[in-house]
Parts: sequence; structure tokens; C-alpha cells
Amino acid sequence: MTVLVLVLALAPLLLALWNLALYRQPSRAEGRPAVSVLIPARNEADNIGAAARCVLASEGVELELIVLDDGSTDGTAEILRAIDDPRLHVASAPRLPAGWSGKQHACNVLAHLARHDVMVFVDADVRLAPDAVSRLVGVLQRHPELGLASGFPRQIVESWSEQLLLPLIHFLLLGYLPIARMNHSCAPALGAGCGQLFIARRTSYQRAGGHGAIRASLHDGITLPRAFRRSGQMTGLFDATGFATCRMYHSAAEVWEGLTKNATEGMAKPLALPIWTAILGGGQILPVVLLLVAPGVLPAAALACGLGMRLVLARRFRQPVFSALLHPLGMAGVLIVQWASLSRALRGRPATWRGRAYPAQS
Repeated sequence: MTVLVLVLALAPLLLALWNLALYRQPSRAEGRPAVSVLIPARNEADNIGAAARCVLASEGVELELIVLDDGSTDGTAEILRAIDDPRLHVASAPRLPAGWSGKQHACNVLAHLARHDVMVFVDADVRLAPDAVSRLVGVLQRHPELGLASGFPRQIVESWSEQLLLPLIHFLLLGYLPIARMNHSCAPALGAGCGQLFIARRTSYQRAGGHGAIRASLHDGITLPRAFRRSGQMTGLFDATGFATCRMYHSAAEVWEGLTKNATEGMAKPLALPIWTAILGGGQILPVVLLLVAPGVLPAAALACGLGMRLVLARRFRQPVFSALLHPLGMAGVLIVQWASLSRALRGRPATWRGRAYPAQS
């Protein structure tokens, strides 16, 4: 068993080291490309002003910024109206149709409002550097085969629950997704992204069916790239750590609600989750148990693989060392979230987000 545990711990470390060489920050675009930046906003009074000002400070692009106020009741629209810039356009979302999630409907409306052929979808809690939009367009300029690309911003984590769980996004992405294969295959199963930051070509977006193809989804980070790939189009990933930041959640309650709402579109499926539990639990949690029960070289080496990988990622992506050192505990937390989400779905209880309830998906 100890040999298998070591293999389960070593394999993601080796893959992550290879992936880190392929997962890069893009360079700026050539020329002055025209871009539509699109932000869906529902009760984002704490975020929308800063988010809009960051986008409007973009350099090296011809820009339009469209924000869709999606039924906000907290003053979001008033904050936007106070920003005096002709490049900013504020629209109100129509009533949410049956069968749509709020964000996918808002993004669908925004795509129809956009004037330019290159569209950037960005969440209201993301802060873009002045060169960010240009770098995003640079991805499409240098990779004409891509219809969609996604970047992972630097995650700002402050509370204990954020620090424990959110840095594991990079661990799971780089430790278990073969990016080299993803870059040479349209297989939908290899589609991955971050719902906080997407860039798409309009023609590719329309060919894939846009957000209408994933209308009920609560996890566009996975489902949107897979929709593009099902239509025969390549998608890509890039490192946005150096020019984008995001504070997703602000409390343990928000972390729980946010992570459980979309887990069933990722690992938390009845057939997949037991396998993921064996892989992650065996390689990242079991080494600690074995060391406590029967100390030995192989369990120690397995634990060192997980901790070493987390420390490498913490340095690369500016994550807290505290989180890396508590890696087995964080991984246990991830699995608890997944099983709780699956249990909720199997009991038919709806997921909730931004004051809306969504039925469990079959």
C-alpha cells in the first residue's frame, strides 16, 4: 500500500512541474485592438466601482466596457451612473428566463450587446492591471487556433477558510490536468478554465452556442470551455497572476456556499467522486495517517511530495505558506465540500447563490 500511496503523491508533483513550464503569463497584444469588456453584476456595490475603474484604466486597446445590472438592490446601478466615461455602458438585465442560471443569462445578454469581435468576460470581484486586457488579446493573437482562453487571477485570501481551501485551485489544476495534451486535443474532457476571466472570439463564441449552451450551469469555468471543445474548437489557459487579482469570498459561510454550489459540475458526481476521493485521499491525506500509525521512509516521501508541491506553487502564485504546510487538512476540506455538494444534489436540495436558488441538476 505504501508504494501505491507514494505513486499517488509523486505523479501530480511531476505533472505539476511539467505544467508549470507550459502555464505562462502572456505578453501584450500588437497594435491597438478593439475589445468589449463585459461584466455581469448582481448586488456588487462593494466591487463594481473599483472593477470598472480598473478596466477603464486599460492601456493599449480600443475599449468599450459594458456592465449588466442584474436586478441589484444594493446601489450597484447608482455607483455605475456616477462614473463619467463615454466608454462605459450600463444596461439592465431582462427577467431571468426559466432554465437559466443568473450569470449565464447575464453573460448571454452582454455578448449580444458587445460591439467588438473580441470579448472579455470578467467577474466584478476581479481587478485588472492596466496592461491586462492587452495581454488577454495577446493570447488570441499568438494562438489563432484558440476560440476561447481563460486565465486564473491571483486569489486574495485572508480568512482561515480562504487560505486553507482556495490555493488548492492551482494544486488540482496543475497536478491533474495534462496541459500538453490539452494544447493538442479538442477533447471536451480536457476543457478547463476560470469563470472569473475569459476571452473569446465572437465567431467562435457563436459557433459554440455561447452561454446559451451552458444556460443552467453554475460552473462556467468547466462547462464553457467544454462547450467550445464540443463544437470542435480549441481552448487554452494562461497565468493571470501578474496582472489580475480576485477576492472571491470574505467568510467561511461564503466559501462553503460558493464551493458547494458548483461542485457537482466538477468532481462531485456519483461515479467520479469515489475515484477522486481514492486518488486525492490516498496521495495527499493517507501519508499522514501512515506516518502516525507506522512511520517509514515511503510515507514520509509521499508527504514530502505533497508539501513540496504546495510550497513550489505557493512561491509561484504568491500563496500563503500557512496553507501549504496544512496541505493534508486542506485536501480533507476539499473532499468534505465535494461530498456535501453531492449529498445535497442527491437529496434534491437546490444550490443557492446571490439570493437565487437553483434546482439540483441530474
